[in-house]
Amino acid sequence: MEFLSEEKKKINGGDVLIKALLNEGVEYLFGIPGGQFLNMYDAIYKWGEEKGIQTVLFRHEQAAAHAADAYARVTNKPGVCFGTVGPGALHLVPGIGTAWSDNIPLLAIVPQVNSQFDDTFTLQGNLDQITMFKPITKFQRSIRDLNKIPDAIEKCFRQATGGRPRPVLLEIYEDAFLEEIYEDELKIPPPEKYRAQIKPGIDPNSLSRALDMLLTAEKPVIISGGGVMMAEAWEELRKFAEYLKIPVMTTHRGVGTISIDSECFIGSTITVSSALHAASNSDVILALGCKFSYCLGHGEEPFWNDEQKLIQVDIDPAIIGRAKPIELGIVADCKVFLKQILDAAQTKERIQSREWLDSLQDLHEKYKKSIMRKATKDKVPILPQRLIKEMYEFMDEDAILIMDGGDIACFGLEQVNLYKPRKPLSLVQAIGMGHLGTAVPYCIGAKLGQPNKQVIALAGDGSFMINVQDLETASRLHLENLIIVVANNNAWGMIKSGQKLFKGKRYIDVDLPEFDYAKCAEGFGCYGEVVSEPSEIKPALQRAKNSGRPAVLDVKISFEIPDATKLMGSMGIL
Repeated sequence: MEFLSEEKKKINGGDVLIKALLNEGVEYLFGIPGGQFLNMYDAIYKWGEEKGIQTVLFRHEQAAAHAADAYARVTNKPGVCFGTVGPGALHLVPGIGTAWSDNIPLLAIVPQVNSQFDDTFTLQGNLDQITMFKPITKFQRSIRDLNKIPDAIEKCFRQATGGRPRPVLLEIYEDAFLEEIYEDELKIPPPEKYRAQIKPGIDPNSLSRALDMLLTAEKPVIISGGGVMMAEAWEELRKFAEYLKIPVMTTHRGVGTISIDSECFIGSTITVSSALHAASNSDVILALGCKFSYCLGHGEEPFWNDEQKLIQVDIDPAIIGRAKPIELGIVADCKVFLKQILDAAQTKERIQSREWLDSLQDLHEKYKKSIMRKATKDKVPILPQRLIKEMYEFMDEDAILIMDGGDIACFGLEQVNLYKPRKPLSLVQAIGMGHLGTAVPYCIGAKLGQPNKQVIALAGDGSFMINVQDLETASRLHLENLIIVVANNNAWGMIKSGQKLFKGKRYIDVDLPEFDYAKCAEGFGCYGEVVSEPSEIKPALQRAKNSGRPAVLDVKISFEIPDATKLMGSMGIL
């Protein structure tokens, strides 16, 4: 018996944590080391990397959280980030808050000082991290016991991915990291043993009512939101819309869920004239996984009308009817709903003129022509519309597009679906919180999540600098075919637009000095180039792609105000 006990292998809390994360298929942990994490790091060094998990070292925890966010957006799997106790946890807050606002599944792991130092003013102690994260996480768990680690991971992943996805927090006391058990005593069940794998069906009465409303509508429209993206229901959406010939517009988070190749596509966001016309003139709306935020004019007049009948489908019952009165609310996964309603629709005949859909398609064509008038001009400084046209035409068919900024992101969204079809899970933007400084970390997280795809970011010159330090991370990781296009108008554009439109051009704190972003990038080991002529945009992009390094193009553009900024200003958002 004594001999057998000596053969038994002991493992510590760091080992247990990595085993539990591997059980969930986690590939990357984005963060910065801390003393309490030593056993976690040691487990990865000794055996974790061989099993398929590794850390990604960042230069700031905010950027690490953003990278985990982007990883989740392009893979539809939860991202995982971490920061050390106290300051590391504090630095995670902006990135976690951004993911929370956009309903992104993400696990944040933070340690806590050893229990023997509770309330002693020890280094980095006395911070109530659970309370600090409560407003921006769906679920929080704090553990002091090694044996509770597997159960905590199970609960965190169940909460992050179940229902309305959002970030969750796991706080682990140093006690649990230091504790040891025999390895054969550890029991970690597979995810299918503690998480539902099958989504609930829709009751026949609700399904029949929804279908009847759409079949009898004269001017129906479908809004495809983030819920369609998270449910990976884009193929079901296309089949249903095309079968019934119903026009489809998307929200920002829904971009890519309906292709421009579909006869039913009418635009991304209500700032597109065809989509805006559909919003205000439709009689029946099928809203799939969208919450009627400011991006949809809050569901209110004049963008919409109060006589419309709204069918709202969402996995979260708290969203249904929250912003706009409903005719029918259905709590459901969008993929399950679309499968069931398509099956039901195929048993019936739809008799309706294509006049409504054709009229919206005509409006969309006119919108494209109006955009192209500026997007083809050779002016210097370069018009932002021209920069975006050249960039979008250059991009790979399956490229991941990242947007970071105010006005330049508005210009980017104007043209996002005018040139090449956007694929699902291919647009990454912090739309809910409007957080800036995401370009560099989003690029890293997206590239690690989809290493075989081109990742290209459009960033404002102000926002680009917020997390510029992690260009070094991109360089250290040798990330290729990753390009950040800095739209450089020497201004905090959206705020300058507000001061121009509403404050009589009384500019203050909005003009930025001349700065060579290309040389800055080179200092971090990246490729850098300045572009000032429209004809040089595509050749510079090609040189950046061929460089074999992360690349930054500093493109000199003129200060212009997008229509979306004017619209938001009129809504009181600016």
